[in-house]
Amino acid sequence: MVYDRERERRDDAVYAEHKKAVAAGQKRHLRRTSVGELHSYPDDEIGFTPGRGQAQVSTWWGMAILTAFSGIMFIGGCWLLLRPLWDGQGPSWGALWVIGLAGFFCWYGYTLSRDEYRATRLRKKRGSPKPGTGNVDIDLLELGQK
Repeated sequence: MVYDRERERRDDAVYAEHKKAVAAGQKRHLRRTSVGELHSYPDDEIGFTPGRGQAQVSTWWGMAILTAFSGIMFIGGCWLLLRPLWDGQGPSWGALWVIGLAGFFCWYGYTLSRDEYRATRLRKKRGSPKPGTGNVDIDLLELGQK
């Protein structure tokens, strides 16, 4: 990795601005952008971040596709539960696992997709860059401030 003094100055300026905003009571998130620059995002401009223990898709429509598949699995689980009733047997209770998991993933995916759609719209409106996937080491930024 090559040391870039100019990038470090920009990072220090963004971090100082971020600390001021947090001290003023704003909810802010310090993240690297998709091109590697440091940026302080307001709380409403952060949707979901791929690679942070959540989804591995990076767009709201990608998450919407996964949500649609979960919805199909939910409907299929309901069909599996009720299908034996047509033959005069009892319900297939094992399908409740499929229904429960697919229903949870459908709700969770919808929530992530909705939040990312809103955040994408706000970032585009405000001219903010797209957030990247990595964490920011606050300790290293503190060293640059001293």
